[in-house]
Amino acid sequence: MYAVVKTGGKQYRVEPGMSIRVEKLPNNEGETIELPAVLVRDDNGNIKTEGTVKAEVVKHGKHKKVIVFKFKRKKNYKRWNGHRQPFTEIKITEIA
Repeated sequence: MYAVVKTGGKQYRVEPGMSIRVEKLPNNEGETIELPAVLVRDDNGNIKTEGTVKAEVVKHGKHKKVIVFKFKRKKNYKRWNGHRQPFTEIKITEIA
C-alpha cells in the first residue's frame, strides 16, 4: 500500500513506516499531523483519488549548505552566498 502526498508544493510517494524530509512545517516534534493524499493504492491494486495520511513529526533541521557563486569575467565581480534550507522529518504511521 502506498500514497502520493502533497506538502510544501511538492509530491512524495510514501508507505507506512517510511521517513521523509519535507519543507519545514509549523508543528512541534512528537505531534501527529494529517496530510491530504492525492492518490492512494491499496494492496489489491485499487486506486482512490482521495484519502489522508497520518504522520508523526520526528525532528526539525537544516539541509547541507549550498554555495551560490556569482561571477562576471573581466569586471572584478564575485559574490559568494550560502544557503541552508530548513526541513521537517516526518514518519508515516498510517494511510487511510
